[in-house]
Amino acid sequence: MADEPNLSPQTSPSQPNGITLPGQSVVILPKKIFFTKGVGVHKERLGSFEMALRMAGIEFLNLILVSSIFPPGCKKISKEEGVKLVQPGEVIFCVYDRLETNEPNRLIAASVGAAIPADETQYGYLSEHHGFGETEEKAGEYAEDLAASMLATTLGIEFDPNTAWSEREQLYKMSGKIVKTMNMTQSAIGHKDGLWTTVFAAGVFIT
Repeated sequence: MADEPNLSPQTSPSQPNGITLPGQSVVILPKKIFFTKGVGVHKERLGSFEMALRMAGIEFLNLILVSSIFPPGCKKISKEEGVKLVQPGEVIFCVYDRLETNEPNRLIAASVGAAIPADETQYGYLSEHHGFGETEEKAGEYAEDLAASMLATTLGIEFDPNTAWSEREQLYKMSGKIVKTMNMTQSAIGHKDGLWTTVFAAGVFIT
């Protein structure tokens, strides 16, 4: 009996579409990415995550967490532009981090950092980070530093990991090999009455 074709799920124009025949494969290589963040508060832990997704504007998507490579030639777009390219229920790949607490007044933060190479044929890095007791600035700097350092080692840029991030940031950019570093970070203080508070940050891929 001949092998039957693998019928892949129908998706929006942003995703690979159609029938995969035996011996063929679909390469999913994101062409665009947008960054977003949110915070949510609810009596239920999952409910607070949903509220954070709503604030981030992506509650209508099915998210798949992937590892942290910024694809070659991938273009950063705005969240407003990005959400117009997807549809409710669509399965979307993203790099994200989240953190929640039900401890009153506890400071939490979640961040995604990015480092983009100057050479568009080269891949970059995304990084995830979350922490208790960290401000938005501290968590964002840590995530951005992590992504930039991973890219720097890939590109052969020599640096002292013990120097301050501000010094290494200038070194990376002066090398001419790293065109941009950034972070998307959300922080919050735990609800005073002990409701669940969730922070969320993400880089969302569009293929």
